[in-house]
Amino acid sequence: MAPPAPILQMSGICKEFPGVKALSGVDFRLLPGEVHALMGENGAGKSTLIKVLTGVYDIDGGRITLNGQDVVFAGPLQAQQAGISTVYQEVNLCANLSVAENIFIGREPRRLGRIQWKRMRRRAAELLAGLDLHIDVSAPLSSYSLAVQQMVAIARAVDISARVLILDEPTSSLDSGEVEQLFRVMRRLKAEGIAILFVSHFLDQIYEISDRMTILRNGSLVGEYLTSELGQVELVGKMIGRELADLEKLEDRPPARTSEPLVQTEALGRSGAIEPFTLTVHKGEVVGLAGLLGSGRTEIARLLFGADHASTGALRIDGEPVTLRTPRLAMNRGVAFCSENRRAEGLIPDLTVRENIVLALQAMRGWHRPIPRRTQDELVDKYVAALNIRPADPEQLVRNLSGGNQQKVLLARWLILEPRLLILDEPTRGIDVGAKAEIQRLVAELSDGGMAVLFVSAELEEVLRLSHKVAVLRDRKLVAELPNDDGLTTGVIMETIASGGRA
Repeated sequence: MAPPAPILQMSGICKEFPGVKALSGVDFRLLPGEVHALMGENGAGKSTLIKVLTGVYDIDGGRITLNGQDVVFAGPLQAQQAGISTVYQEVNLCANLSVAENIFIGREPRRLGRIQWKRMRRRAAELLAGLDLHIDVSAPLSSYSLAVQQMVAIARAVDISARVLILDEPTSSLDSGEVEQLFRVMRRLKAEGIAILFVSHFLDQIYEISDRMTILRNGSLVGEYLTSELGQVELVGKMIGRELADLEKLEDRPPARTSEPLVQTEALGRSGAIEPFTLTVHKGEVVGLAGLLGSGRTEIARLLFGADHASTGALRIDGEPVTLRTPRLAMNRGVAFCSENRRAEGLIPDLTVRENIVLALQAMRGWHRPIPRRTQDELVDKYVAALNIRPADPEQLVRNLSGGNQQKVLLARWLILEPRLLILDEPTRGIDVGAKAEIQRLVAELSDGGMAVLFVSAELEEVLRLSHKVAVLRDRKLVAELPNDDGLTTGVIMETIASGGRA
């Protein structure tokens, strides 16, 4: 039986930015009633292809057809009106508005020019119930977690009469239960004939939900494959274009614990955020924080950086009691923090790579002592090369970089300070396999060089791979501390989370 005609076809797509050829003659097609994964490393051109399709970027060459008709969209609204809805990796919603307002913004039901609030809230509640999410839709979006906000964005896209639904890293902020909810919705939409373009760096999810995949590398098409006919090892090889030695398990690393603790907490806690916890991080030690979404991992990270204030307990650095009232005080003590929310709490998109990298160092020096441009260039060139930031142009606006390379810029900002404790909150979230391997190797090298690292990740395999010990959290409590010896597995960590640390 012949496959149906593509609902969407992109042929010979080209897109260039100053000094960067982002897409070179890329072909892509999407069939009705399928989930099609778009795969590739960060910087491969996935997001650029989506933005060219939806009119965020002008097309430099090639042809786009929708239902057999040539189309060129002037912007996302025009694409949406044609039946193409997009949910991006970073949630683009208005946190100060209610959930219902976010779902229907620009499409509010009206009568005689006035918004029908009850009807809008009722419909919003029905949409979210279809995603197995039952919340107060009249409450401000800001009162809910990132995971809930992601589901609200998806509900908005689903409500628009879409023939093509683009999901760009929709699961990056969702726990396993929420991922299953989303997949149920995707299967229902697929059964209704909707074509779904799915982008994710979670390979297991790709193989669970997708029918076909298209692979890009360095802005060029590698090929289109049936998911059932392409193994994971072969997929990764095609994505990175090299042997998989870089992705092999790190060699067994000796215990980093020494007689010199760097950071010690004693019943440190914050009311309503994290129960009092006691934790020691030694010099040269990687301590992994493992737990489900909302378990308190980020709350611990923010306390140790002074972004939040402790309401109980004590903190010592080098054995000396300290009170970190501000991040500046933490930085003075050699503590650096890469937030999981790099868009809101990390990078400044309208500044260049160079300006973003030197930002923390300049703040430490004070704005009355500007860093000489020659010094900036030397430092930035060093870290752009060390972290393999692509494109290697320090004057490129950081907004034009891929997610993985933006994460490397954020890492460079803190490494330039030569911190003693580096706190990494989901540093590989939404990052491709190659960039993930590079960051993992970097963490191991920093630890071997004597730097202490607090490593937060939802991927237990990653925590296990890098950490010398694992602190397990559940329901905003630190419930166990597990040495990473031969007996520690992801299964043991999951059992510890499930039991709350009870034997």
